[in-house]
Amino acid sequence: MKRAAWFYTSIATGFSLLIATSFSALFAEAQAGTFVYECDKGFRFSARVEGDDAWLFLPGQTVKLPHVVSGSGARYSDDSVMFWSKGEEALLEVGSTSYRHCKSNRSEAIWEAAKLDGVDFRAVGNEPGWHLEVREGQKIVFVTDYGKKRYDFMSAAPQTDQGTRTAVYRSLENVTPFTVTLKGEPCTDTMSGEKFATTVVVRGPDNTYRGCGRALH
Repeated sequence: MKRAAWFYTSIATGFSLLIATSFSALFAEAQAGTFVYECDKGFRFSARVEGDDAWLFLPGQTVKLPHVVSGSGARYSDDSVMFWSKGEEALLEVGSTSYRHCKSNRSEAIWEAAKLDGVDFRAVGNEPGWHLEVREGQKIVFVTDYGKKRYDFMSAAPQTDQGTRTAVYRSLENVTPFTVTLKGEPCTDTMSGEKFATTVVVRGPDNTYRGCGRALH
């Protein structure tokens, strides 16, 4: 009987561990991503969750926190900083200071994710929806038609004109010729109403796209 009891106890323990591990993996996959939170009193911070860790980008410091057990939501903590999130809300504690009622800003999270991924400049436009990203080395990604079409191309160093405050990128490939013009004048997104410092014009093989953008670094 003792052997049987030990056997069934071992099976139950192993099954519990398997379930816990599975839920942990599912949780990590579901929560992975980049987030921007806006809290009371105008405090704002960014978070990137990767696996069992959360990177917090706070004013003046970057903190890496391990995942810890929580009754609900996702909790990451070390000896001095605690970050908890559930759905669209979060709580941050840094030492003895608490930042409450933090709300996720999904729109800004897209820009923050691009910045953390190494994008130097990003632009968006509408009808059809499109976005453009410029990385170091003049690597450009242009996605249009609401994500249905994507173009990746390299550009020569931009031609700049300080007088007109413009920078012009031209694709090196002859198959899909693109010209991207950045002009330092105010721009308003036609759908969201968001204000930008740069007007952007993308001329492709079969269309011209106009929108707004900003530098991320």
